[in-house]
Amino acid sequence: MAPPSEGGTDALLPDLPKGPLQAYRARASFCWRELVLFLEGEDVLRLKKAIFSALENDPLFARSHGEDLSLEKYRELSFLRCKRVMEYSLLPVEEMVARPLSVQTLIACLGMYDWSLAVKFLLHMLTFGSAIYSSGSERHLKYLPKIFNMDIFGCFAVTELSHGSNAKAIQTTAHYDPTTEEFIIHSPDFEAAKFWVGNMGKTATHAVVFAQLYTPGGQCHGLHSFVVQIRNPKTLLPMPGVMVGDIGKKLGLNGVDNGFAMFHKVRIPRQDLLNRTGDVTPEGTYITPFKDDRQRFGASLGTLSFGRVAIVGMSIVNLKLAVSIALRFSATRCQFGPSDGEEVPVLEYQTQQWRLLPYLAAVYALDHFSKSLFLDLAELQQGLMGTDQGARQAELGREIHALASAGKPLASWTAQRGIQECREACGGHGYLAVNRLGDLRNDNDPNCTYEGDNNILLQQTSSYLLSLLACHVQGGARFESPLRTVDFLQAYPDILGQRFTCPSVDSCLDSSVPLAAYEWLVCYLLRESYQKLNQEKRSGSNDFEARNNSQVYYCHPLALAFLELTVVRRFHEYTHQPCVPPPLRAVLGRLSALYALWSLSQHTALLYQGGYFSGEQAGKMIQNAILDLCSQLKDDAVALVDVIAPPDFVLDSPIGRADGELYKNLWTAVLLESRVLERPSWWSEFSVHKPRIGSLKSKL
Repeated sequence: MAPPSEGGTDALLPDLPKGPLQAYRARASFCWRELVLFLEGEDVLRLKKAIFSALENDPLFARSHGEDLSLEKYRELSFLRCKRVMEYSLLPVEEMVARPLSVQTLIACLGMYDWSLAVKFLLHMLTFGSAIYSSGSERHLKYLPKIFNMDIFGCFAVTELSHGSNAKAIQTTAHYDPTTEEFIIHSPDFEAAKFWVGNMGKTATHAVVFAQLYTPGGQCHGLHSFVVQIRNPKTLLPMPGVMVGDIGKKLGLNGVDNGFAMFHKVRIPRQDLLNRTGDVTPEGTYITPFKDDRQRFGASLGTLSFGRVAIVGMSIVNLKLAVSIALRFSATRCQFGPSDGEEVPVLEYQTQQWRLLPYLAAVYALDHFSKSLFLDLAELQQGLMGTDQGARQAELGREIHALASAGKPLASWTAQRGIQECREACGGHGYLAVNRLGDLRNDNDPNCTYEGDNNILLQQTSSYLLSLLACHVQGGARFESPLRTVDFLQAYPDILGQRFTCPSVDSCLDSSVPLAAYEWLVCYLLRESYQKLNQEKRSGSNDFEARNNSQVYYCHPLALAFLELTVVRRFHEYTHQPCVPPPLRAVLGRLSALYALWSLSQHTALLYQGGYFSGEQAGKMIQNAILDLCSQLKDDAVALVDVIAPPDFVLDSPIGRADGELYKNLWTAVLLESRVLERPSWWSEFSVHKPRIGSLKSKL
């Protein structure tokens, strides 16, 4: 399909290079440029172009193929690149505030180039900077110019050596001394050392430190955050009372210096308490604008949710890159075919379509969810900045916390499985480091762990849902939330009485069918989890034991199914809205249906177990619908990749280049890597000292 001729579009979206991929591009049912403009908009495309052009034209960002950087060199380079990005001022502060999604776009673009750079930038500018901006008040604004000028460099210190997911058990203390109007930050023992903190190892001068706040008399007011200087910005030497260092090499993201810190009675001014949700008067009285601890905790969840929401986006970027590489490879890699006929691209095989195209659909569905959740979080933070401490604001904080706590596991696990599938789908060529799939897998791996272990985080979401059901059962409270993600539960009894009734495969090819099935599934798992918890308590288990014994087959799948339902619903509504251009409706509808059905198919046993499915036809119908949608999307796959793939310089994968010259690009890359005219540096020594077989025989 010929692209439309629109003023300015060609400059933002130049023609793709001619080559072997042209055959698939010609068969696409839609114009890739039109879909990019619909999904992104011209403003985002201009920002992306500015970022990618800055990276490609700056020698500091030149790719170093064939060169294994030392740990120290990689960290130095990441810091210098971070500094250069700051100097470019690609995203002014007013732009960040006016258009929050531009922040996510900047992080995604930097991550597509190198996640060590992106994470280092994100930790300093957004995690550290955003914590001060959203959790502090006017007295903390003095830090913001220093952050933007890199006069100081920041990190975010929650996790300790002995406590990660259980943030409430953090041991670092902050005792207030009214005689000097200072807080005393202290690590009671080595287990309370702040640990795994990104940027802390070598470069951070300041940290947002989470500690238990104590006022005179010994009363603890729970976890609060403080700005603490840990190094001298001019010398990078530790401040008095601070022991700080690097924790060493990791499995990936080694351009980021993760570190540790211990504090020995470090005094900081009273004003360095980030006081948005709670403050201490000069005399030592604790004050808070919230009526109860639940509201204060709900409002504070925005700070903790930011990292998890960011990781959702990071995971999807990794999956975008992997799927782009694997599908371009599959469209040009020819193997086998009819007898005495030409070999055919492996994308023509049903197995390859079934392996890869659901992950392509997942990219589109989860990317939309990621953006919408980011905007939800921006709404929460704007409310806090506007001193909105009402009940709705607290409930919004709880709801976003529940969505982020399940969103991170779903996105990071989907990316992890998808990247591995893409690696295997590219065969041996996928195992070559130069093709980048290994780095994507390693750099995505920590997304499954940091900011909360995935399995632990899912408990936050299931607890949120169970608390709503308990309020409904015990007091008749309505099921409703600010973002309306739980409002469907108001029809809880009626939904449980529904059954799968599709008469044919064709009737399954719309995401409304799996959407209805997901609503039933969440209601079923919610009922089963609630009954299991009560059964455990009736059997004599305490609350801790009851929750612990109700996770694996109850609360865990409940949280995942609820989040999958939310993703499916949001993407279904987005792809079926009236403003979708007619030429794009079919392909977006197929992507929506494929993601929904593929995700739902992973719960087939539960659908039969609970009675929603009956007979063998129901399961077969879902399977056949998935295969039909894969077949329908096969000819659109390359164009759909063109929509999400970055320029070749950023994608940095010979087998994934836009021209599709698979073997030429791979051969060139291998020659650059191998240095065929050189012999190993160790050969001379080996040839002199190599073992003599005869002498060994004589000794025997």
